[in-house]
Amino acid sequence: MTHDSETGMKRCGWCGTDPLYIRYHDEEWGREVRDERTLFEFLILESAQAGLSWLTILRRREHYRAAFSNFDPVQVAHYTDQDVECLMQNPGIIRNRKKVEAAIENARLFLEIGREYGSFRNYLLSFFPDRKPIVNRWKTLAEIPAHTPLSDAISRDLKRRGFRFFGSTICYAYLQATGYVDDHLVDCPCHRSLR
Repeated sequence: MTHDSETGMKRCGWCGTDPLYIRYHDEEWGREVRDERTLFEFLILESAQAGLSWLTILRRREHYRAAFSNFDPVQVAHYTDQDVECLMQNPGIIRNRKKVEAAIENARLFLEIGREYGSFRNYLLSFFPDRKPIVNRWKTLAEIPAHTPLSDAISRDLKRRGFRFFGSTICYAYLQATGYVDDHLVDCPCHRSLR
């Protein structure tokens, strides 16, 4: 846990003292996302994060928003090779061709899953007991796993469907970010039991 010297608030230690990270921790991380566009946004951002720090991606989030049509999966799914070349010239995003191409292909697959299940959210919940998010009760950061059997299963199914840059560790980070797994420490005021 870290303590905010101004407010005295205790937070999960991973967010440190960076104001952007603190705001993300306090306002977004671990809060259940129901909106499809936001679920798609985190899918793009988490995939872009592979091999990098999350703070690096957070600092580029608005550039990603502009580059990827305000995270509209329908528009992104229709990006062409010319769009890929434009994105590769955009210094505001991670210019990794494989990640850019994966974002476009993943948008197509995200929409396919939405058609099959009624929404991507319904697809995610189909893996959960009682179709409800998981609320963990960790006391230390060391207890939080990098992946779980649940993230293994979702990642494996997405890979079977053609998703790229969405292995089990990225999948688990996605579930944490979108609140389908609440991994705030039990003493953190952002933990679901304390909100």
